[in-house]
Amino acid sequence: MSSYNAVLARNTENAPKAIGLYSQTVAFSHYNNLSAQLPVDPKTGKLVAGDVKEQAGQCFNNIKAVVESIDHAMDDVVRITIFLKNISDLDAVNEVYASFFSGYMPTLTTVAVSALPMDALVQVEALVSNGVGTIPGAPQAGDLIKTARNTENAPVSALSTQTVAFSHYNNISAQLPIDAKTGKLVAGGVKEQAGQCLKNVKAILEGIDVPFDDIVKVNIFLKNLSDIDAVNEVYTTFFPDSAIARTVAYVPARTVIAAAALPLDALVQVEVVVSHGDGTPPQAVEDRHGLIIWANNTDNAPKNALSTQTVAFSHYNHISAQLPLNPKTGKMVAGGVKEQADQCLKNIKAIVESIGHVLGDVVKVNIFLKNIEDMGAVDEVYTTFFPGGVPARRTVGVSMLPHDALIQIDVVVSNAEGTPPKA
Repeated sequence: MSSYNAVLARNTENAPKAIGLYSQTVAFSHYNNLSAQLPVDPKTGKLVAGDVKEQAGQCFNNIKAVVESIDHAMDDVVRITIFLKNISDLDAVNEVYASFFSGYMPTLTTVAVSALPMDALVQVEALVSNGVGTIPGAPQAGDLIKTARNTENAPVSALSTQTVAFSHYNNISAQLPIDAKTGKLVAGGVKEQAGQCLKNVKAILEGIDVPFDDIVKVNIFLKNLSDIDAVNEVYTTFFPDSAIARTVAYVPARTVIAAAALPLDALVQVEVVVSHGDGTPPQAVEDRHGLIIWANNTDNAPKNALSTQTVAFSHYNHISAQLPLNPKTGKMVAGGVKEQADQCLKNIKAIVESIGHVLGDVVKVNIFLKNIEDMGAVDEVYTTFFPGGVPARRTVGVSMLPHDALIQIDVVVSNAEGTPPKA
């Protein structure tokens, strides 16, 4: 019997069948990665009738069906991500969202995007804890404890917990440029807002005694993609944070996303995933302490001074978003969306193989499209890289991508061997 965790893909008839080649939920080690759920009635395969409240309710009902089909409960959800077609629908969707959780609230990210599959008004994604793990035939001993915490030094919301830790990861709610003392957006432009977002992240981490350089992945949502240079200027004052990180020039994996709109009409929002070396009890001390972050770049994929191609910690690798750039020339590949999708996936494959893994180890794929209508063409290419349809998946339409690309893809990869403790 293998002592290694296994990738476990599952589907239920009580939730909509995939509209592409992907699984409803893919578990690995102590997390279940769910595909983003659209407001589709599983019985008809069509969008539900009604307005955004009905659509939001169907999204959450679909998530609940998937979660319950794998013998979990909604309180096992550690992160919710809500994609809206119209930011003005935020209050209505939040009302529905809150009805699915009582007492405990997961971490939360909300963003409006330019388009969603099937012309839906809302799409919802969940990340779920998996206490039993995924070692074949050998459930992992002990019920790990989910730890949800808030600090007054960062903005507090009744709809979300600032940080929810489970096993070896902390999941942080997306931070808006809100001053924790006033509860209002900070004065100034995008630089001041980016600084406040990152200060809020730092305050949350300090509240749980975690250093800033334990961040393994950063997602930046920008109202205006043209602001990226200004945001990067601020970003480099936060990363690297420690002397050790500066010595090795460590920066997390990263994805930059153009938002159609953000809550409070903010210009920027920052979401992070954080390594958690201490783990959550009752993990044995020898299984908790001293795990190291493994950051790696390969010449076979495009490099960026502001991000690491892949950052591994414990049983996951987080891959920076890949654009359709030829790593040899650093320029966009010629052709249309098919050629661009192929290059993005080739870059991902090169990164994954550079760390001794294969594409079959990918558990989650996030696709960002300039034109949502290109999904069919992208799927033709996608199936040549993922013929089994195992990874969970999310697809959203965005107004713009870096380098004026038509597509951008990032992935999360399983890491069966884990990362060893410090020597």
